[in-house]
Amino acid sequence: QAQLVESGGGLVQPGGSLNLSCAASGFNFRESAMRWYRQAPGKERELVALISATSIITDYAGFAKGRFSISRDNTQNVLYLQMTSLLPEDTAVYFCNAIVGSLWGPGTQVTVSS
Repeated sequence: QAQLVESGGGLVQPGGSLNLSCAASGFNFRESAMRWYRQAPGKERELVALISATSIITDYAGFAKGRFSISRDNTQNVLYLQMTSLLPEDTAVYFCNAIVGSLWGPGTQVTVSS
């Protein structure tokens, strides 16, 4: 079964940092561009960042640029999102997404609050 499982979410204070991971299995992870999305209550799901299969290309939403960093380890089939300078408006469920197969993980909750 193709599967994505996010981890690393939790509660962090504004200005803090958090690192998310997404473990992939059951498909050709190294051949798939990957994306992080997030969705806050009452809001539509929005793209956070994208990374190409071999990490040559990365792209970020405006709110993420300069604060978040997407990366991957194709030997371990893991996608990462490093988040710094977190803001309350970053509070959301964060999902990883594989373009190949249109796969989604169940999400991990990130709460930024003082």
